[in-house]
Amino acid sequence: MASTTISTQALQGFTDATSYDTHRPSYPPQSVETLIQALNIADIKGARVLEIGAGTGKFTSLLASRKEEFEIMATEPHADMRKVLQGKGFKGVKVMEGNAENLGFVEDGWADAVVCAQVCEYERVERDPQEAGIWWNIGDDMECRRLQGAQCSEPNTIGALLMISDNSEPEWEPATKWEAKMKDVMWSFDNLEPRFRHKQWAKVFDDQLKSTPATIQMADPLFSLPLGENIEKWTVWLPSKALVRDRFFTVSHIANLEGEKRETTNKKIMDALDSEDVEQNAKGEISLHGRTCAYWATAIPGASLKEGG
Repeated sequence: MASTTISTQALQGFTDATSYDTHRPSYPPQSVETLIQALNIADIKGARVLEIGAGTGKFTSLLASRKEEFEIMATEPHADMRKVLQGKGFKGVKVMEGNAENLGFVEDGWADAVVCAQVCEYERVERDPQEAGIWWNIGDDMECRRLQGAQCSEPNTIGALLMISDNSEPEWEPATKWEAKMKDVMWSFDNLEPRFRHKQWAKVFDDQLKSTPATIQMADPLFSLPLGENIEKWTVWLPSKALVRDRFFTVSHIANLEGEKRETTNKKIMDALDSEDVEQNAKGEISLHGRTCAYWATAIPGASLKEGG
């Protein structure tokens, strides 16, 4: 099997996979159901699902617990995260080392759907997948990771889901002033690596149609456009300011901070959490706001343009 390359930032930043698993959010039930329906695998007993970048199994657990009893192949290149995922022992889930560029162990035509949730890298989609979906969980306190386009093995659908903080996106107004302060903290570490907020992931799909009159016969679009989309706003409550802070420190480029930079960032986070507009309930829990973004696509049926279709 070909070697799997992971960026140094991700390799180091996600070493504490147990902390990541503890503090990162799961996905809202309605968003999950919307994507499963869009991928045409709802109510399909034993449908085969290829999950790319499964991490510690946040989304894997939701797939494995469904009534359809999916047959799931979950790939993850990071050894520490894969170890946490394997330790959960989900029924119907086979855990493999690999990423979107390293799927030689998946037989062509095996998957009914390909999914990736909060995945960190993106590539041009290749090998003629049929359908795909993309998810992001984007919380006011979270930075999403990059989408990695799947080199799928002729599935029917492809989809993705991301949980994304309101403070991650330039056009999104944070729900509170303290979360706006956290947006400043997150953006202060922008190292220009492609992330959801840079919108480069959409090029995986949009670039399918790039052509000129001289090159139109070379166009080979795989997916229909526009992408299917569903965005759900949410609020979660965390038990303490310390746990809010710990959640921030699961973001790879913050987790990698050391010494004075780490201490300064910790102070900025705690200062933001001392703001007057931090909302707490009777239990003392702190509210955080964000959105879950789901995207999906279906393969273009028939021959490609370069084949005369």
